[in-house]
Amino acid sequence: MSRVLRIEGGEPLRGEIRVYPAKNAALPILAASLLTEEPVTLWEVPRLRDVEVMLELLAHLGTEYAWEGRTLHLQTREIRRTDAPYELVGQMRASFIVWGALLARAGEGSLSMPGGCAFGPRPVDQHIKALKALGAEVWEEGGTFHARRTRPLSGRVVFDLPTVGGTEQAMLAAALGGEATLVGAAMEPEVVDLGRFLALLGAEVEGLGSPFLFIRGRKALKGGEYRIIPDRIEAGTFLLAAAATRGEVTLKGVEPGHLDALLDKLAQAGHRIEVGKDTLRFRATRHPEPFNVEAREYPGFPTDLQPPVTAYLATVEGKSLISDRVYPDRFTHVGELARMGAELHLRDRVLMVQGRRLHGAQVRALDIRAGGALVIAALAAEGVTELEGLYFLERGYEDLENRLRALGARLLSEEAVAAD
Repeated sequence: MSRVLRIEGGEPLRGEIRVYPAKNAALPILAASLLTEEPVTLWEVPRLRDVEVMLELLAHLGTEYAWEGRTLHLQTREIRRTDAPYELVGQMRASFIVWGALLARAGEGSLSMPGGCAFGPRPVDQHIKALKALGAEVWEEGGTFHARRTRPLSGRVVFDLPTVGGTEQAMLAAALGGEATLVGAAMEPEVVDLGRFLALLGAEVEGLGSPFLFIRGRKALKGGEYRIIPDRIEAGTFLLAAAATRGEVTLKGVEPGHLDALLDKLAQAGHRIEVGKDTLRFRATRHPEPFNVEAREYPGFPTDLQPPVTAYLATVEGKSLISDRVYPDRFTHVGELARMGAELHLRDRVLMVQGRRLHGAQVRALDIRAGGALVIAALAAEGVTELEGLYFLERGYEDLENRLRALGARLLSEEAVAAD
């Protein structure tokens, strides 16, 4: 029987919490460690299931690694294998970006179709386009993608649309001896963090934070030590949980500039926000105003915060409209929120939310951010919610239960429920 989290809602979150480093920045940086034979040390790495899956994949390819508390030491003296099996790649979409690093370091790579959260089509066509534009030979056979190169990967890539994974794939492919110009590149902070890490290893990277990137690789990259950026999605989830419960929280170790789109919406609703260099103090108003959201590429509202903001808006009196241009079908949370009394109407890929009081129910997380949304709703709801699908929460939110308890949330694990 899978573990169930029981949440007794209605208690405003109050207190102070430190934001952990970003999973979505850590994963491509871990893949980038394949590019050098020298040691790499990463400080304060999130201890999440997705990180462990990536480390299993890197070990399969030849990486030796060791944890020292929350510090991670890695070294890939040689690439022992150039295939990434389905049992690993199928668990997490982000593992697909090791393809570019394998091509750059070993000259070839084979990966199964990536898996992960299933909330709509997530094609890899821009990854393939990028590698072909850089000179790789790419083909697909029996659900496995193969690629090889005969020279350093160089060229000009014009993306059809901004793609975080495709941009990172091209950056990794060109960083070892290649040279690439990327047009229409993704501008997300996680892409910028990867670029800074590649620069630490010795690659030349220009244009970070813009749609035009230039990467000039080195024939050999060095090692080094690096600290990963704070997790803007985790920070946003905590802010929305505080807003939904009409609470007051202080976030430490955060990068406020990465949260501009969310902070603007919360301020528009009437909440009070004080911004420091690496802190955010949030104080909720008891009667917030509704707002509309269109999730889009950075610096727009993050698609990964679309499910959590839906849960928050379900508690706000009035009508809100939500759409997602990055993943237009990302609405697996809607049916589960409806179990809790949320009034939601989805038509033509636009979700209408009519805010009202929520009540506890039995619900299941169907992907990582849907899980975050259900936690937010449960914290705000009257009564008790029993949440299944905790596997997804553990992929994206480290030590979430204890950290919510530290903010005053009333949580009971399955074992505590059984003892009642």
